[in-house]
Amino acid sequence: MAVLHAAPIMPIHTDIAALKPRSTGASSSGGLPPCELSVVVPVHNELGNLAPLIHEVIATLSGIVPFEIIYVDDGSTDGTACALQELQREVPALRVLRHHQRSGQSTAIRSGVFAARGRWIATLDGDGQNDPADIPALLTAACSLVAQQGDERVMVAGWRTTRRDSAYTRWQSWVANGVRARLLDDGTPDTGCGLKVFTRSVYLALPYFDHMHRFLPALVQREGGSVESVPVRHRERTSGASHYGLLNRSWAGVVDMAGVLWLRRRARVAETTEVVQSTLTWNS
Repeated sequence: MAVLHAAPIMPIHTDIAALKPRSTGASSSGGLPPCELSVVVPVHNELGNLAPLIHEVIATLSGIVPFEIIYVDDGSTDGTACALQELQREVPALRVLRHHQRSGQSTAIRSGVFAARGRWIATLDGDGQNDPADIPALLTAACSLVAQQGDERVMVAGWRTTRRDSAYTRWQSWVANGVRARLLDDGTPDTGCGLKVFTRSVYLALPYFDHMHRFLPALVQREGGSVESVPVRHRERTSGASHYGLLNRSWAGVVDMAGVLWLRRRARVAETTEVVQSTLTWNS
């Protein structure tokens, strides 16, 4: 089920009670502080965008929810690795994972989610075009979905209603989103937006393959989950260059889409109830 919210972006009002920490299945070893939300940021050669985005995340989430920031350096060659090590010294909430060779955005997200300690995952693109100030609104919407659905098979996807990209990039995204929406009918107008909030548990239930990050809403729906799209801000890139072009948005996307269609046709979601044996006490 997909739900679209077409209302304009409003100031963020976070329901603190909805974000109250509770136990997760993720590891909390090493004496680290409690964590309810893990912000996962995959990066490749984003040296100029690291510090500004990290400090924005801290400014947004401090005092709202216990959080950690996980940067996954996907084989960068521009000094990103050294800069992240320096930032770790001043930002206790920052954790850094490094791929020794470039493995792609989907694999970087997967590495981050596997390492995450939070019940909730928020993903951001590392280029600074997503605004971390939108995370609380998406997290609150996701908490509401959990309350409505009664389980954790939920995702809230950002919807960049006003793009700050070149005309060519906007055209590529328009074509890709149009083809995907027609074939998959996932009700998600902007699946390419890197800003998403979902539970760690639902992500771990998804089939893994390269480029899967482009199809996360459809894959969550395949598991019987609910997906909601919420308008978010979008900003111009101020440093670095885009890593995507027409080739990896078109031919590779068509091949992957065929695989997702196959996965959806083969899916079976069973309603399961545990049978608990009652204990009877006999009084003599």
